[in-house]
Amino acid sequence: MQQKAHDLFAEKTGAGADHDQVVRLFHHAFMHENALNPAIFPSLRRFETETIAMTAAMLNGDDQVVGSLTSGGTESILMAMKTYRDRARKLFPQIKNPEMVAPITIHPAHEKAAHYFGFTIVHVPVGKDFKPDIDAYEEAITPRTIALLCSAPQYCQGIVDPIEQISEIAVRRCLPMHVDACFGGFMLPWVEKLGYPMPKFDFRVPGVTSISADIHKYGYGAKGASVVLYRNEDIRRYQIFAYSQWPGGLFGSPSMAGTRPGGNIAAAWVALKAMGQDGYMKMAKQLMETTVLLKDAINAIPGLCILGKPQMTSFSIGSNDPEMNILALADVMEETGWKMERQQLPDSLHCSIMPHHTAIADQLIADLTNAAKRVKGNKELAKKGTAAMYGMVGQIPDKSLIDDFIVNFFSEMYKA
Repeated sequence: MQQKAHDLFAEKTGAGADHDQVVRLFHHAFMHENALNPAIFPSLRRFETETIAMTAAMLNGDDQVVGSLTSGGTESILMAMKTYRDRARKLFPQIKNPEMVAPITIHPAHEKAAHYFGFTIVHVPVGKDFKPDIDAYEEAITPRTIALLCSAPQYCQGIVDPIEQISEIAVRRCLPMHVDACFGGFMLPWVEKLGYPMPKFDFRVPGVTSISADIHKYGYGAKGASVVLYRNEDIRRYQIFAYSQWPGGLFGSPSMAGTRPGGNIAAAWVALKAMGQDGYMKMAKQLMETTVLLKDAINAIPGLCILGKPQMTSFSIGSNDPEMNILALADVMEETGWKMERQQLPDSLHCSIMPHHTAIADQLIADLTNAAKRVKGNKELAKKGTAAMYGMVGQIPDKSLIDDFIVNFFSEMYKA
């Protein structure tokens, strides 16, 4: 049982055994080094600056683009949000209750940042295409707005927000704009180069002032490694923390963490070097072909549909038949051994296509087809398992009660 658990959860980048081996080698070689002080371990500083430069080039940044390596997407987002809050404090001290505007599909890490750093996110609803209406987005801006937020793509349905249109607003309103590309930053550039339709989302868009992108997702690095980039040093300076009155010496920190594990930084650097542009292109081609195959097949299954028009290697499965309970479908799929990711508003199943899915795509299609036949019209299945739980949650008007339940759940999970 222990070996089975290890095999299931052991760290794998997904890019193959040889790639994993070199990433693991570099991680272990620097696992006891700490990037807290870049002067002590200059090799880590080089790894970090080169990783930032490679990522900036991939996202069409010029030589003015700067950034930091972080422990993951959440920290990258936290740093960008903290940067814009501190920028507003400096430049617009009259704003006492700052706000940022974002589509409702923005990642919850932005809500976590708002909770931690004392600002409010004003959410804009999305339409049937799962994109925010641009007029509604601009109407959400007030004199308290300090930044505009969007995703490339948003995680829920894998759809890129209308970034170029939001950029026009940002430029006209003189507001900074963050693009959360944690999920797609290391996939969308290669998908575009392969010739798939792709709106501009990176530093080619004039209003974009920062981007977050995770190396430990489609960059095929080890957990956890992410990059947050800024268009220039004038913006990034608000990210850096400094304290000169400590008896222990002068203190400065570029990101949230104090101790910054050297192994993660080295592994991130070598992942980019080992993959190279050719490696990323090859992987993107393989995964996009699998994604297109799956989307076409799922759309052909009676009662199922792909939500919206996703633009990379992820999508959400919804239902276009009132007799098809999509959450009951998830329960049936898990009975056959699949792990399904459930979503709400609307009820759907999220799929992120990774390298190991290419060999089992046909089996997934066959099992979804059989599960759909079993679920359609079977009202008893909707009264069981997670289908019943999500149905109950949807009926609770006071969502703070659900928040309390989630807090209690995690409290119980982490009891010794």
